[in-house]
Amino acid sequence: MTEVKTKKISAKDYASDQDVKWCPGCGDYSILKQVQGVCAELELNKDNTVFVSGIGCSSRFPYYMDTYGMHSIHGRGPAFVSGLKVARPDLNVWMITGDGDALSIGGNHFIHLLRRNVDVNVLLFNNQIYGLTKGQYSPTSEKGKVTKSTPFGSIDHPFNPASLALGADGTFVARTMDRDPKSMRAILHEAHGHKGTSFVEIYQNCNIFNDGAFFPLTERSTKPDNTLFVQHGQPLLFGENNQKAIVLKDFTPTVVNVDEVDESEIWIHDVHDRVKASILTRFFDDPREDGGLPRPFGVFYQEERHVYENGVKSQIEKHIDVKGSPDLDDLLEGPNTWSIK
Repeated sequence: MTEVKTKKISAKDYASDQDVKWCPGCGDYSILKQVQGVCAELELNKDNTVFVSGIGCSSRFPYYMDTYGMHSIHGRGPAFVSGLKVARPDLNVWMITGDGDALSIGGNHFIHLLRRNVDVNVLLFNNQIYGLTKGQYSPTSEKGKVTKSTPFGSIDHPFNPASLALGADGTFVARTMDRDPKSMRAILHEAHGHKGTSFVEIYQNCNIFNDGAFFPLTERSTKPDNTLFVQHGQPLLFGENNQKAIVLKDFTPTVVNVDEVDESEIWIHDVHDRVKASILTRFFDDPREDGGLPRPFGVFYQEERHVYENGVKSQIEKHIDVKGSPDLDDLLEGPNTWSIK
C-alpha cells in the first residue's frame, strides 16, 4: 500500500495573489504575516473563513487573504459580520478595522457588536492617525497632536480602545503590537478560541504620517521599563530583569521594586476580574522614566456569555415548533392583506 503524504499547510497557503500595497515599512505587513501564520497553525478551512473590513489602510486586508472576504463600507464592518455570522454561524469570521474606521464613523456599530457578543474576531489596527487620507488626527491621537487637520494641536481627549471595549461589555479584550509577533500570535490563538466577540487592539506604526508613536514601547533600550505583559495567574512584573512590580492599594496601581515588598502584595492577573481589568486598561500614561505606569499587553479580560447568533437560532426554532416551517407562497396567497396609502 502506497503511503499518501499530505502537504503541510503553511502561511503562504493563505496569501492571495494580490500585490500588497501598503507603504514600505508599514506595521500592517507584520500583522498580515502573523494572521496568515495563525490561520495555518489552526488549519482553518479557507472555504469557511471570511475577512471583512471597513475603510482605511488596514481595510485592504481582505485582498491579501486567500479566503472569502469583503471590503465593506466605512465603519459598517460590524453590521456586515453580524449579519454574516447570524446567517452562517459555521463560518470563521474576522473583522479588520482601524482606529478611525471603528471609533469615529463606526463607533456606534462597534460598541453594539461587543454588546451583542456575536462570535467574531475583531482586530483593530491602532496607529493613532488617519493614514489613508494623508495624516489627519484620529479618535486615538494624543492631546496636542499636530496634524494637517489640527495645525495648532488636537484639543480632543483620545479614546482608549481597550477601555471602551470593556465599557461596552466586551467578553474578550486584549492588546498587542506589530513589533511583537510572538505575543501577537499567542493572543490571536486565544481570540479565535473564544466563543463570542474577541476584541484585539494592535498598536501599529504608521511610518509615513505618525512614525515612532510607539517607539518607547518597541525599542530595545526603552521597551523593558515601559511595557508590561500580563498572563492569567501570573504577577505583574516588568523591567529588564523583572525587578519591578505593580501593587494595588485602594484600587490605585503603583510601581514598586520587587525586593522592597512582600510577594503576596504583588498584583496577580486574573482575566475574569472585570474591575481589575478596567484598571489595567487605564495604565494609559505616556511612557516615561520617572516611575510612570507601564503600558500593558496581553489578554485583559475574558468571560463566557451567550452568543447572539445562538439566541437568534433558538428563537427561530421555537417559532417553527409552534407555527411550523414558513412558506412564502402561503403568505402571499393567504388571507392577510396590507393597504398602502
